[in-house]
Amino acid sequence: MRPTLRGWTALFAVAAAMALAWQYGPRALNAVVAPLVVVLVAAVLATIRVDRPTIRRAPVGEGVVGDRRTVELSIESGSTVSATVRDDVGDGLTALAGDGQPTGTEIQPAARGTLTVDADGNPRLETTLERGDGEPNRFAYAVGLEERGEHSLGPVSITVTDVLGLVKRRFSYGETTTSSVLVYPRVYDLGSGPGDALRTFADAIGGRDRREFDHLREYQRGDSLRDVHWKSAAKRPDADLVVTEYATDDEVGSATIAAECTPGRDDDLATAAASVATFLRSAGVDVGLTLHGDAINPGSSEDRYHELLGALAVLEAGELGDDERRDADVLIQADADGTRVGLEDRSIPFDRLVDSSASDAPLSRDATEHAAPAGNRERGDADDRSGVVS
Repeated sequence: MRPTLRGWTALFAVAAAMALAWQYGPRALNAVVAPLVVVLVAAVLATIRVDRPTIRRAPVGEGVVGDRRTVELSIESGSTVSATVRDDVGDGLTALAGDGQPTGTEIQPAARGTLTVDADGNPRLETTLERGDGEPNRFAYAVGLEERGEHSLGPVSITVTDVLGLVKRRFSYGETTTSSVLVYPRVYDLGSGPGDALRTFADAIGGRDRREFDHLREYQRGDSLRDVHWKSAAKRPDADLVVTEYATDDEVGSATIAAECTPGRDDDLATAAASVATFLRSAGVDVGLTLHGDAINPGSSEDRYHELLGALAVLEAGELGDDERRDADVLIQADADGTRVGLEDRSIPFDRLVDSSASDAPLSRDATEHAAPAGNRERGDADDRSGVVS
């Protein structure tokens, strides 16, 4: 507990008044010092009597680089008191202002008071904590997910002051108020890219027989031009394009992606592996992953897919063994020469698989929605960027 700037001013006034009283007599002491001393003592007693508030942090869902998430704290106080609540935001995350920028005067408040971002990039809420007889006090703000990895939130500190703002008392909270956010790598849409090699590979693994006709359907973004039924287009030049759907085997194939990189290229590797895995999964292929020191068996469930993305979120540079490279269906390598995707006997630069006409925009929040096989997209309806990527 210590004086605020206003409290130091009051103490200076008391000291000055005592000096004047010593020089000019006690009448000045009675007129100025006595009321200030009473106020200061009352401020100290009021601040001492404040009980330590209780804090509960809501879990924050994982997301893709570029997403936003909502961080929410519930604060219960035993008395009504003026307070400043501060939450530490770790590296790789950015507290966002109300206009979506990382700096600003005020960010969108979810509680009574003023919510700002300080010079260190941490959110501060200046508010009045109400006595917890009903709804707890709510402190919420948005963070931008800037970097891949597992990033920390917290700890929290609360500084309370008396009614006149003369004395302040700081409550520090340690590990009990900390949490973490898992940030997945960027996922790019490879379905509309210029190369057919990955689509051909997915068709072969997924059991799609291009020799057996099934039906025609309307063209959709991402469909290969070689699937366009040009005879129908020639007969109906004013109609929309249609593409050929081929028969698919009942048995779903699987593919294991092996990924390795040199130091400093782990982000590029994670992005490429996540994008290829997402594309293969959207094509109905069970996807597995082999990394330096980690392996995930092929699967198609949402949990398996999130497990795969989670492993790529914390991926570090490392090399695979010869057996791991040889057993992989897809080998992705990143080094000083770039990132390459190896399919059977071909090696394709990853940049060639990305659709340049899409402004290199990652799939972001909807990554897993695009990745889900047909008929398995129930997790696609996510909230306003404050939950698990879906």
